[in-house]
Amino acid sequence: MRILVVSDTELPGLYEYYNPQRTKGVDLIISCGDLHAKYLEFLTTVVNKPLLYVRGNHDTAYKDNPPEGCTCLEDTVIEYMGLRILGLGGSMKYNKSPFMYTERQMERRIRKLGARLRRFEGVDLVITHAPVYGYGDMDDLPHTGFDCFNDLLDRYHPMYLLHGHVHQEYGNFERKHIHKSGTEIINCYGSYLLDIPEEKMPKFSEKAQRWMKIARYFDQRKGLY
Repeated sequence: MRILVVSDTELPGLYEYYNPQRTKGVDLIISCGDLHAKYLEFLTTVVNKPLLYVRGNHDTAYKDNPPEGCTCLEDTVIEYMGLRILGLGGSMKYNKSPFMYTERQMERRIRKLGARLRRFEGVDLVITHAPVYGYGDMDDLPHTGFDCFNDLLDRYHPMYLLHGHVHQEYGNFERKHIHKSGTEIINCYGSYLLDIPEEKMPKFSEKAQRWMKIARYFDQRKGLY
């Protein structure tokens, strides 16, 4: 499975000067936030694949004009194309933006997902905007990672956590980190192509499959996807 992940900056090769070779073989598009809605709408249209997104701290325009034809992952876990995917957007709170959170607020968001995580028997991809505390974050408050993400990874051991927010031009940029839980953390600033081989795709128990089918039915009724 090939996933195109985008975050933080619109790339000419994926927009004004779109190059189809950059999206060849893509099965799914994921946005880690801080991107114009029109950019996401363009990508899902030209690639003709589903686009899932979380909001960045600068995505306040999404409140009135969310990206059309795209699926918001905020505060939920869904099963999509054989993967359990969790979404938690926003950054550490440093002003009154609606998409910023204190450590305690983010911890509460995760706690509310506990029942679905248990029924789904875990998660494979965690999609965030902010980084994990201690793994590619920075010393200033706006770019400090959330420590509760460490607890989430320690408990559920997802394959990947994908984030943005820390830009390459800030210096000391590292694309990948391996968390102590074994999760691969990837900073998807700009764009990143994630290939998941068939042998790494999860296998679900019958009980988990039943719960995911029920969740999918109600999510679709709510218009989630």
